Amino acid sequence: MQDTLDKLLQKFREDGGNLITLLQETQDAFGYVPKEAVYWFAEQLDLPASRFFGISTFYAQFKLRPRGKNVITACCGTACHVKGIERVVNAAKRELSLDDEQDTTEDGNFTLEKLACLGTCSLAPVVIINNKVYGKITPEKLNKEIKAIKKEKHG
Repeated sequence: MQDTLDKLLQKFREDGGNLITLLQETQDAFGYVPKEAVYWFAEQLDLPASRFFGISTFYAQFKLRPRGKNVITACCGTACHVKGIERVVNAAKRELSLDDEQDTTEDGNFTLEKLACLGTCSLAPVVIINNKVYGKITPEKLNKEIKAIKKEKHG
């Protein structure tokens, strides 16, 4: 990790220092923004860690925890809410054995996340599984997709 952080910091300094870019490159390197990296950058740059956390919690693109190999993103905007996305999410949580505090399975194979709006209201309710959009999703359809992914893994 240290070698990667050193290289990212060097590039940051050479490029003129954009914190968003530094966080993006950190996430590209590790798959998320490790808290250890934030504190290390804060110390190296003599900046409060809160500046990094402020940026990384404001923008939805940043993840502060490792994500699963398969990512399921549920739209929780108004149209999806009205069309029953909570039933879909709850069914997926049961299928993945996730409790209310978890978003990633113990084995690291799945992450279930919710976003405020995906902008696909005409397809409500909507989920994205590994960058593929599934509109008019039902709990049964989503669980079928999850089971297919699990089956692929165990082949």
